[in-house]
Amino acid sequence: MNSEYNISEISLDEELPKEFKLERSRIMYIEDKSTDIEGSARIGRVYFSKSGKTLYYRGRKFRSLKGSGFKANFFDVESGDEFWISGPKKDRNDRLYGGQVGVVIDADVKEDYAKLIE
Repeated sequence: MNSEYNISEISLDEELPKEFKLERSRIMYIEDKSTDIEGSARIGRVYFSKSGKTLYYRGRKFRSLKGSGFKANFFDVESGDEFWISGPKKDRNDRLYGGQVGVVIDADVKEDYAKLIE
């Protein structure tokens, strides 16, 4: 499935809906798997729905593939694009084959991320 836009192009300026609460969020690794095994990747704050079944990040809504994805565990509800979303690793080897080359860390989570991987 081809993406109209990739994860690095989505604006952070969008205002979050009021139901998004910081206590229902987590800093996570998000990698676009729609075009290749290693796609554009970010570390940012992901918000969880009240039920925890839907994830929200930068204007996109994700749901679990429930084990049916190839190198992906979530899909974008609107586009169908597949993603790998997980907690960041302390050793910074978040990519499938290790390393963190090209992974962008969102400015609003840099400090919290640094503390998280200490």
